[in-house]
Amino acid sequence: MKSKNKKTNVKEIIAAIVSVIVISLVTHYLERVDYGAEQQENNVASNVSSYANIENVPKYDNEIYVEINGNKPYFNESEYTKKGFEKYSELDSLGRCGVAYACICKETMPPEGDERGDISQVKPTGWKQAKFNGEFIYNRCHLIAYCLSDEDANEKNLITGTRYFNTKGMLTFEKKVLEYMNKNPKNHVLYRVTPHFEGNNLLSSGVEMEAYSIEDNGAGVSFNVYVYNVQPGANIDYATGKLLNN
Repeated sequence: MKSKNKKTNVKEIIAAIVSVIVISLVTHYLERVDYGAEQQENNVASNVSSYANIENVPKYDNEIYVEINGNKPYFNESEYTKKGFEKYSELDSLGRCGVAYACICKETMPPEGDERGDISQVKPTGWKQAKFNGEFIYNRCHLIAYCLSDEDANEKNLITGTRYFNTKGMLTFEKKVLEYMNKNPKNHVLYRVTPHFEGNNLLSSGVEMEAYSIEDNGAGVSFNVYVYNVQPGANIDYATGKLLNN
């Protein structure tokens, strides 16, 4: 009888040890998954694989944008997420904006009916406002549009851009994402905008815009373009932002 009890006790002890090991492994795995997701979110703003390609973008030739990488964004599958977030780079030593990166979803967008607040207090680098052909040449341009980010006067999300750059360039692609989200309110779009400054210029030469819809593997939205920060006919000093033919 004692021998049988000993065998039973041994089995129970082994079962208990196995149970503890399994629980420990599962807990560790879940912690690593959470940690990985957190690290991905924390590091996305610096996860830019396209700077080298931006350097190779051709000079402006009367087209407001050109496609990069065959119009395919540089996102990796490991970045695909259905968790909404927004990340904005710290301003550099010259006060210039860096990459802005987000997973656009209904939670990141402004509530229906809300209007953008005042942003006039923000003066991004290169802000040398002047009139050209009777209209102000510059807009304060959101890297991630207000309609997608619910961001008003965030200096990390605003650059100086020409009126043409903003309304004929960036707005075209912002509308693509907004229209997709309005039709698919439960979906998510990875979205990244990378401003490009040559040397120590205070005015951006342009921006790279990337987007990829997650749930349908890019079928709804997928693009990678470089939009030129130009105003046809205007001669601009990109070092300062000053309009030279004013």
